[in-house]
Parts: sequence; structure tokens; C-alpha cells
Amino acid sequence: MRETLLSIAMLCCSIVAMTLAVAPANAQATRTWVSGVGDDANPCSRTAPCKTFAGAISKTAPNGEINVLDPGGFGGVTITKSITISSEGFEAGVLVSGTNGIGINAGAADQVRLIGLDIEGLGTGLDGVKVFAAGSVFIIKCRIHHFTGSGVNMNSTVANSRVVIKDTEITQNSTGVTVGGNGVANVALLTNAFVDTNTTAGLTVNGAGNVAALEHTFLANTSTNNNLNLTNGGTAVCIGPSNFIGGAATCPSAAAYK
Repeated sequence: MRETLLSIAMLCCSIVAMTLAVAPANAQATRTWVSGVGDDANPCSRTAPCKTFAGAISKTAPNGEINVLDPGGFGGVTITKSITISSEGFEAGVLVSGTNGIGINAGAADQVRLIGLDIEGLGTGLDGVKVFAAGSVFIIKCRIHHFTGSGVNMNSTVANSRVVIKDTEITQNSTGVTVGGNGVANVALLTNAFVDTNTTAGLTVNGAGNVAALEHTFLANTSTNNNLNLTNGGTAVCIGPSNFIGGAATCPSAAAYK
């Protein structure tokens, strides 16, 4: 009897041990890390970082944050949940060819933050940041350039979804920023944004109910001189006297600072 009880106890201990060994592999961390010399087989901890954003995102919990440890190219990524990807002080490259740099297809209440990224399309990438769906997207201190579509394409299927583009340079794309086109109202706020030397348009707002608000923003030097392109009922609001729009285009409405 004693041997039987001992065998059962040892079996139970083995099951518990196996469960504990498996649990950390399936867990998601609130904060993960990437490094230019990392490895996606790692757990994405600070001492064992991952190599790419795509490798880190599956190991990061919703509402978590991916941080950049040192300079590197971290590849394109598709985002399907609330998350922050942040690089403060390091070159954080997203280099893609023939695809979107960062695709966002999240939930209606999800918030995505992209901070300090250099998103490069090599002249063949589609859109730098394409929002298929999200509650809100913040693009802060980024550089987005050389895409055949838009630097930022706010094409969310979520009504009243919004994108905030702050302290960001968007250059040498076909269109700098596109808002709308999916049949629901989307909102964009450009504050202290530099949208320059794009080919087809600087800022396009397409469709009734879609609106862009501009504050301390520079829109100029589009090859077609189409720096502010409002189509199919799309509109724009300039906040204060601080914006520069090249060519003949002007905001159809303005709002004073309060």
C-alpha cells in the first residue's frame, strides 16, 4: 500500500512539474524587448530579447509594450490588439518591400501607439502604416517614406476611428496621408507633422464624414501641387494660424485656439 501511495504522489508531482514548465512558455509579458542582435526564439525579456517586432508581438500581452534595446531593423508587423511599440533614442527600422510596413487590424476599443520608428518602403512597399480597424492609433516621432501608396492610410472599418500623427515626418510616398474611403467616418489629427515631397497628394480626405484637423503642420511640395486633396465630401479643419499648405489649396474651415 505504501508503495502504491508513493507512486501516486510521485506521479502527481511529475504532472505539477510539467505544468509549471509549460506555463511560462505560453505566458505573455506586459513588457517585451527587441534588439538588433536578438533572437525570436528568446522570451523577449530584457536579458534575452527578440529580433523582430513580429517575433515579440505574440509574446506581448494586450495593452503591453514592446521596447527597443539598441539600434536595428525589426521588420514589418501586423497588430491585432492594443499595444505600444516604442523606441526612445535608438534607430528602430521597419524595412519592407512589396507589402505594408505596419498593418493594424485591431478591435473597436483597441489603442495602438507607434513611437520613434523609421518606416521605409524602398520604393516598392505599399502603405507605411495601414489602419484596417482600430479604436485609435497614435503615430509619434516617426519617419515614414518611400511607399507606393500612402505613408499613413487611415482606412478603418470602425466608425469614428481616429489617428493622431504627431511630431512625424512623412515624405517621398505617393500620398502622404489618406483618411477615409471605407464607407465609415474616420478622423485624423496632424499636429507638428511634416508632410513633404510626396507624389500624388500630401493629405487626401475621401468621403463624407471623414475629417482631418491640422495644427502646426506643413503640407507642401507635392509633385502634382495637390497638397490638400478633399474628395467626395471629405473635409479638413485648420486649428489656429500655424499651418502651411503649399499651392492654392486652403482649409474649408478653421478653428481658433481656445
